[in-house]
Amino acid sequence: MSSEKDLPGVPLLDLNAQYDSIKTEIKEAVDRVLESQYFIMGPEVSAFEEDVAAYCGADYAIGCASGSDALLLSLMALDVGPGDAVITTPYTFFATAGAISRLGAVPIFIDIDPVSYNMDPEKLRDFLEGSHPLRHKFNLEELNLKAVIPVHLYGQMADMDPIMELAREHGLYVIEDAAQAIGAEYKGRRAGSIGDLGCFSFFPSKNLGAYGDGGLVTAGDPELAEKLRVLRLHGAKPKYHHTMVGINSRLDAIQAAILKVKLRYLDRWSDDSRAKALAYNRMIEEAGIAGDWGELSCMGGCGDMGQGSCSLKEKQGLVYCPQETEGDPAKEGRHVYHQYVIRTGARQEIMDAFDEKNIGYSVYYPVPLHEQQCFRYLGYEADDCPVSTCASNTTLALPIYPEITAKQQAFVVEAIKEAILPLSH
Repeated sequence: MSSEKDLPGVPLLDLNAQYDSIKTEIKEAVDRVLESQYFIMGPEVSAFEEDVAAYCGADYAIGCASGSDALLLSLMALDVGPGDAVITTPYTFFATAGAISRLGAVPIFIDIDPVSYNMDPEKLRDFLEGSHPLRHKFNLEELNLKAVIPVHLYGQMADMDPIMELAREHGLYVIEDAAQAIGAEYKGRRAGSIGDLGCFSFFPSKNLGAYGDGGLVTAGDPELAEKLRVLRLHGAKPKYHHTMVGINSRLDAIQAAILKVKLRYLDRWSDDSRAKALAYNRMIEEAGIAGDWGELSCMGGCGDMGQGSCSLKEKQGLVYCPQETEGDPAKEGRHVYHQYVIRTGARQEIMDAFDEKNIGYSVYYPVPLHEQQCFRYLGYEADDCPVSTCASNTTLALPIYPEITAKQQAFVVEAIKEAILPLSH
């Protein structure tokens, strides 16, 4: 194992290394746009949209200003508004539910699977069929249930077949939130190609990141695709003639040109990230600190690790590595590891050790959406979604990117081991 003297620190993400490898191509692409002086929409955006549609296995791709706008535009295209309700999970970035609420609709939070962190199809089934405890909070005779937004979190797709089956059975649209999962696969199908619409983010830290904001929606229906194209331009077609009220949400030509270059390398980067994730798994196992997911249980009340029935409080000397569930290659799946997230009952101890050794980390997400102040009007209690609450209190993202070295990873694992070893006795 490496020592602190050998390594000054490890960043959570190192975009400089990636840029150095493609700098010449990026500069040529940007120069091409500068020479054309065509900065808004135009051929660069169209060319990138065609490439992404083909990459995702979708019929259409519509660029927009951000992943948040991709969600908003998708809901607008489905005419979601006041009186409607949309089901999603509480363990995701705020934009997923924020887009629902912004249109005057009600977000309904269904808890996650404890291993994949994605929407639990059985809990969705219970809710739609009336047996879920949360049904008493929502009068579905007064609310028009319109859509489901499963989130493909951390680079692994949700279990889409039962979600799609339930949605079709109950007359609901499905919007895939694939902001963290471009290139991920489920039974041989790529993120953004299964639901009615798929939403992507090109925030700089994403696997396919722009040099600024950017987003995109994939679609299979030509009428929905055309509606999205109009909505992103203030609802105007032709210019200055508005058939609907849209927003200004366009993907810049410079960003499209940059993303077109980076898309050519995405599969290689995703494969490299997975290799680094498997290396972490091996190192953690060899360090003797890997927990067995089969022995882990949580029924909530784990915020301070001192109450409730979360078994992590008895297993603070162990960490639980991310698992490839729907992303298992044996099931024609693919996990692209946007994040490498461990589960631990000793998160604070590990974070303190990382701070001392200048190791980057992040907590995604410290407050689940059903506990956010802005959604208190919905009447949720923490234990309404106990698995999400537990995940918010016990997960930690480690540094991962294609260029991270084995020496850096060993340094990270050594720091974890030093932090939690005293807790195992």
